[in-house]
Amino acid sequence: MAFPKMLAASGLVDMTSLSLSLTKLPWALLAGASLAGELAGQRKSLCCYHSGVTNVLNPSYPGLVQTVFLDRDGVVNEKMPEGRYVTCWSEFQLLPGAVEAIGLLNRAGLRVVVISNQRGIALGLYTAEDVRTVHAEFQRLLEAFGAHVDGFYFCPHDKGQCNCRKPLPGLFEQAVADFPGITAASSVMIGDSLSDIDFGRRLGMVTAFIDGDPERRKPGAEAARELADLRYSSLVEAVNDLLARRHVQGQLSGTMCLGLPAK
Repeated sequence: MAFPKMLAASGLVDMTSLSLSLTKLPWALLAGASLAGELAGQRKSLCCYHSGVTNVLNPSYPGLVQTVFLDRDGVVNEKMPEGRYVTCWSEFQLLPGAVEAIGLLNRAGLRVVVISNQRGIALGLYTAEDVRTVHAEFQRLLEAFGAHVDGFYFCPHDKGQCNCRKPLPGLFEQAVADFPGITAASSVMIGDSLSDIDFGRRLGMVTAFIDGDPERRKPGAEAARELADLRYSSLVEAVNDLLARRHVQGQLSGTMCLGLPAK
């Protein structure tokens, strides 16, 4: 397991040391109807698996944007070459700034949910328990730096066998079952593939595309980049920008509103 160089040098960034200019950013309320009730009634028997690693919701979550959904491979850790999969903890190589980014979201009071398609299980390359072990080790690493993921969810099925393989909504439904406060209208999806962006768009989330390594992009990545509401070079860049767009409305409650560029 390779630790990010930035962590070895300096540890997590202190939120009080961040200087973010908010005056030049446009503000717009994020609109969209909640799908939680509708989706909860449509859950199917073939659903996704999760690691059981969850954290209690922080009651001080700011109003509108409350949950950030993260794809895993290519966003949090290095994506393997096309056709290969992360099968064990030793192959899980964190991308620079990933731990810092998750810590920043935690400190901002936002729920962090990691969702991923794990087709390698259906292909017999590794097991669901192998994935849970990777997620548990990652959670322990995060906790060592004062950060955490609220829930990990993954689809173990092959294509066309379930309702939980992104872009289908099963992973969202499972997260809602564990965290009833989640709504699509109050969520952001950050991913690096067309299935990630399509997943978020179908549900009505704000979507953010991570460029990542151009040599390891999945087919359709360029289309995903064009469809996404926001585009970034890394997760930490995305998180810093999203938090910079935070807009406090009133003195008693705050909402995080995203000023989206015109398409």
